[in-house]
Amino acid sequence: VAVDALLTHPDVKAISFVGSTPIANYIYETGAHHGKRVQALGGAKNHMVVMPDADVAQTVDALIGSAYGSAGERCMAISVAVFVGDAADKVLPALIERTKTLKILDGKNLAAEMGPIVTAAALARITGYIEQGVAEGAQLLVDGRGFDGATAGEGCGNGFWTGGTLFDHVTPNMRIYKEEIFGPVLSCVRVPDFAAAVDLVNGHEFGNGVSCFTRDGNVAREFSRRIQVGMVGINVPIPVPMAWHGFGGWKKSLFGDMHAYGEEGVRFYTKQKSVMQRWPESIAKGAEFVMPTAK
Repeated sequence: VAVDALLTHPDVKAISFVGSTPIANYIYETGAHHGKRVQALGGAKNHMVVMPDADVAQTVDALIGSAYGSAGERCMAISVAVFVGDAADKVLPALIERTKTLKILDGKNLAAEMGPIVTAAALARITGYIEQGVAEGAQLLVDGRGFDGATAGEGCGNGFWTGGTLFDHVTPNMRIYKEEIFGPVLSCVRVPDFAAAVDLVNGHEFGNGVSCFTRDGNVAREFSRRIQVGMVGINVPIPVPMAWHGFGGWKKSLFGDMHAYGEEGVRFYTKQKSVMQRWPESIAKGAEFVMPTAK
């Protein structure tokens, strides 16, 4: 196939890929085996840790935008909200109401908070995960299934639509927690303290992006230091760094030694050359190059 031809062809020196983890791993292993420089970005399961002192209104706005914006179909979408202590009791009432009243409209409408799903297959996959979550015992707070696309705007009735879905009491053994859904489904996990939140995030096989919402600078510092994720945001819902910084995760979210963007991105697509020069006073005098010695 075309992919394997690129991975093994001697004229191809470097390969950059973004997609699912199994394919990213295959591309990395095959390309590296044939001497290629490979940068393969895989899947994600981005968490937002919400501390008890987090600003409620700011947190709700951040979760709505990061979980349901682009219908959750982006690699940096937040798909797990980790509520520490009593944070869930403070945030969930407003989050439930906002999820129920999402402005789901034609994507060309500037007032839209969420648009359609990309394909029928994607919609079926997302619906299947919702059914799986219910079957595994998660509490379905808001069910996005059955949304009528005709209400989204003229000509939208035949599109692929779902509303935002919100689960509570999700546990790490559930598929909706472990796997990347790539859709507007937000899972809420409750943990007793900060240490448990850090352990939960670090225990996941993906390490793409993570956020922490807090007013405590010490918590923010410890979170940034201890978390095992490639892109970290503090009171930033989608921790995408500016283009001059590297973009990419850890663990099964990135295969290869170089991130995209930034200095590493430039290095990936270039080769380093070191040139050492010395100019003699006159070429006519002959060579003046002398190797340094210990004398």
